[in-house]
Amino acid sequence: MNNLTSFESHLKKQRGAKGTESRAKFDADSLAFRLGIMLKEARKEAKMTQQQLAEKTGTKKSYISRIETGKSDIQLSTFFKLIESGLGKSLNISIG
Repeated sequence: MNNLTSFESHLKKQRGAKGTESRAKFDADSLAFRLGIMLKEARKEAKMTQQQLAEKTGTKKSYISRIETGKSDIQLSTFFKLIESGLGKSLNISIG
C-alpha cells in the first residue's frame, strides 16, 4: 500500500505542477477531450448524426468531429449553441 500515488502526484510528476506551461497544456487538452466526449454522448442520445447537428447549428461536420475527438478548442458560447440549440438540451455549469 505504501507504493500508491495520488492522481495529482502522478500528474505533477508527469506533466508538472499546476501553473506550469506543460501542465496548463495538459489540462486544456484534457478539458477539450472531456467536452468532446460529453457532446458525442449527448448527440448519440438525441439520435443525431454529426452532419445533422452541424446543419442544425450552422457549423460543419468536420468541426463537430474535431470537437468530439478533442482535436479542437471550443468556446463556451459555441458549446452552449451545440447543446441547447442543436440538441435541445440544457447546459449546466458549476464551479466546485
